[in-house]
Amino acid sequence: MKPTAHGNVYVVDDDPAVRDALGTILTMEGFGVTGFADGMSFVSAAQGHMPDCIILDVAMPGHSGLDLLKILKATACPAPVFAMSGQASIPMAVDAIRSGALDFFEKPFDADMLVRRVRTAIAKREQGRAEASGLAPHFPGANLLTTREREVLERIAEGSSNKEVGRILGISPRTVEVHRARIMEKLGARNAADLVRIVLSAH
Repeated sequence: MKPTAHGNVYVVDDDPAVRDALGTILTMEGFGVTGFADGMSFVSAAQGHMPDCIILDVAMPGHSGLDLLKILKATACPAPVFAMSGQASIPMAVDAIRSGALDFFEKPFDADMLVRRVRTAIAKREQGRAEASGLAPHFPGANLLTTREREVLERIAEGSSNKEVGRILGISPRTVEVHRARIMEKLGARNAADLVRIVLSAH
């Protein structure tokens, strides 16, 4: 999945019309969108690449949206999740929020309002990640790093091993090694200690 200006969104709904509508609306607003017709295909994809935001239908056959929310909560999913339903009720909305949804939308939803909420949720998550990170906002070579390389670097600076970084980001330790080598090359670091010194010294 290619990075986009505003972030990547997974839409999980068994209704193709809803997936198409949300895909069109969000794509026009600059988001990258991937649609899933069922819960398990979404879970499989999320294990390989966690998006910046998730929108899912609560009342799907098979694994319902509530089932998926509980799976995401159990795995400490970092992405904000919005639940939606065409047969919404207050108990359903409460259950969705308790299961980890950030907000609940009733279909038909207001497209402008949904886009605003998604954009705000992603921006808040990015702000929180930046504040939680030990990285200085500007250090020599920072502009050379891709988004994924910066994510890997943040975890390395926290002291995580390649295996731990891979588990957190949903990539293999071998892929982490490749990113690590590219980061060190771009920043001119000789070893891990040198790397951490470079990115923390600009504070």
